[in-house]
Amino acid sequence: MKLVPIAIGALLIASVSLLADSDSSEDQGKQIVNQALQALGGDHFLNMHTRISSGRLYSFFRDQISGAEVAHIYTEYPTSVEKGSLGLFERQVLGKKQDYSYLFLGNAGWDITYRGARQVEEETWNRYARTTENDILYILKVRNNEPGWIYDFVGSQVYLSRHVEIVDLNDSQNRSVRVYFDHNSKLPIRQVFSWLDPTTKYRNDEITEYDKYRDIGGGVMWPYTIERTRNGYKAFQMFADSVQANGTVPPKTFELPPGAKVLHSQ
Repeated sequence: MKLVPIAIGALLIASVSLLADSDSSEDQGKQIVNQALQALGGDHFLNMHTRISSGRLYSFFRDQISGAEVAHIYTEYPTSVEKGSLGLFERQVLGKKQDYSYLFLGNAGWDITYRGARQVEEETWNRYARTTENDILYILKVRNNEPGWIYDFVGSQVYLSRHVEIVDLNDSQNRSVRVYFDHNSKLPIRQVFSWLDPTTKYRNDEITEYDKYRDIGGGVMWPYTIERTRNGYKAFQMFADSVQANGTVPPKTFELPPGAKVLHSQ
């Protein structure tokens, strides 16, 4: 009979130990994320209202370059955001003559040429919105105060000869992003997230690498090189020549051109 209370006591001790480990893991994960936020510039990063980037942008199809453009990218973080909308506006002006562009607003995207403006296909918008919402830099800048975040410390590792701390960030919608933070600089250098295609039920994996961080003004750190793969294939590369925080964006950058003809989707 004496074996029963001993077994129960051992079980209670094991349960308390597991809970303590869980709390420790979450506390450690949250600490690493907070350190990353401070390394990116802290309040200066959070209060950045515009960003202007220029450089070269490459797109790929199955590892083969499908587009190479001179790009000027204007980003604005609005002070108020409608429910269900992205917390940024972005204008990607492409080509040496800067004669065509993509305009992404909170809930829609536009393909703009001299012929007029056409709303991007639903698949294109969904891909853009999904990638943006699950990007660690966007999460820290825009989504950091959302309720329901759980930070799970995975462990330490050596990745590409760099000591990294790995944390899983889980939001209230059960979306998870695994982020590799440089142990020394505290900056995010790699992230992985997966999503299930609702139509095909196929699991998709997206990996983004961040490199060559520089101070872009006022103590805000930003990567000059961003590379992304999807399902093992190169999908996107951005090599910036310059990035500026809180620069002056030309008027009406985040509006359709005056008098632009709205074209029907093909």
